[in-house]
Amino acid sequence: MTGGKCAKNPVPSSAYEENRQYELTGKAMIVAYSRAIGMKIYDKILQLRPEWTEKVGVVMTDSNKDPEEWRSIIGNKRRRDDLAKKFKDDNDPMKIAIVVDMWLTGFDVPSLATMYVYKPMAGHNLMQAIARVNRVYKDKEGGLVVDYVGIASALKQAMNDYTNRDKSNYGDTDIAKTALPKFVEKLEVCRDLFFGFDLSSFMDEKATDLTRAKSISGGVNFISGVDKEKQRESFIKEAMLLRQALSLCRSLLKPEQRYEAAFFEAVRTLLTRLTGEGKPLSLKEINTRINELLKASIQSEGVINLFSDIDTGFSLFDPKFLDEIAKMKERNLAVEILKKLLAEQVSLYRRTNLVKSEKFSEMLSRAMKAYLNGMLSNEEVIAELMKMAKEMANAHAEGDAMGLSAEELAFYDALTRPEAVKDFYENKDLVELTHELTEMLRKNRTIDWQKKESARAGMRRMVKKLLKKYKYPPEGLEDAIATVIGQCEMWTDSI
Repeated sequence: MTGGKCAKNPVPSSAYEENRQYELTGKAMIVAYSRAIGMKIYDKILQLRPEWTEKVGVVMTDSNKDPEEWRSIIGNKRRRDDLAKKFKDDNDPMKIAIVVDMWLTGFDVPSLATMYVYKPMAGHNLMQAIARVNRVYKDKEGGLVVDYVGIASALKQAMNDYTNRDKSNYGDTDIAKTALPKFVEKLEVCRDLFFGFDLSSFMDEKATDLTRAKSISGGVNFISGVDKEKQRESFIKEAMLLRQALSLCRSLLKPEQRYEAAFFEAVRTLLTRLTGEGKPLSLKEINTRINELLKASIQSEGVINLFSDIDTGFSLFDPKFLDEIAKMKERNLAVEILKKLLAEQVSLYRRTNLVKSEKFSEMLSRAMKAYLNGMLSNEEVIAELMKMAKEMANAHAEGDAMGLSAEELAFYDALTRPEAVKDFYENKDLVELTHELTEMLRKNRTIDWQKKESARAGMRRMVKKLLKKYKYPPEGLEDAIATVIGQCEMWTDSI
């Protein structure tokens, strides 16, 4: 809990909230002494931050005696219900709720991170209010209470009235004794994991955006070395714990501590985007995330471009991008980017192209296994991954050249899986067979056909009849039918 006396305006709240808005979800609650003071706080916040109209909401009962200008802000019960839905949605723009009595009991928003208290409270009511920010939530170390009216003594008294179990749930309310020591401990751990890396260029308050960007990408490159797998795993875990402690004790930190923590969080953010599964890798999205983080952490007003050598975005099918990757000085980082993008494309093939999925998945797995076992150097694995990317690009262009859609190309790949098949036919005949096969399957597929044995048998008969019509080599016939049926099953989700 941070102390302080009641201010006449909510400047501390708006400034502090800007510092915390990118930690967790940035949800905060301001507890006003009265309805009139709640409205003054709302007006003052919008004077300071006019663009926050969607971000701030006032939650209190309406009255016939309310001034006219209050009514559109407070609204009726339907509006309060709508605000409740918005506040519970982590992705909604509404981040700050101004309340007097409502929502202080029985209203759960686990991601609520901060409560600003402008209202004296005591006993059970105080403990209930504090519980709003003490809910368990992913990556959340605890809730922060910013005390403007001196409720600390009332909180201690209330906790003395609680059972030992309840006390253990709340713990020590002094962040200088709890969160700050944990922050210092985790900062030292992260520092040790980066022993040998010079981050002074990031720590310099006068550092340029380009210098900081290079420092962050250099940090990711450092911790991504093939010999640092255990260090990397430890760092991701410890940096998250550092972030959690930071969210509670930011106001107590020295500038150099904030800068160092910002560096480690930027490296962790980029590293988890590169190595984790989930949404596709996006240059714009990564830069936006890092810029928001640094703006909140060290009040950076510039625009960071983490990959200044890459100005085309991330695209495996863009020769310029591959050329830019080949020239990157941060070779470990280049490996991680290529691996991530190739894995994304393989994942896409798993939904669209059975043959390419198996082929490229095996190629990627083999190359990375050889790299991790020390059989391939940095340069050699990059060359292998670049070769694979170019092969994917060529395969992508191959379908266009033959006039085949992505769907048709998948069946062409299934039919030509045995290499000898291409020697048996003119390519125009294979393309004609592919068109006819795709159209036949498209007309005859039904929902859940692959779950019904009779429907599967019918599909197999149709495929076999068509292949015999085109005199498909008998030694490869059964394998071709199995591959075509397997490819056809990939359609199921798109029906």
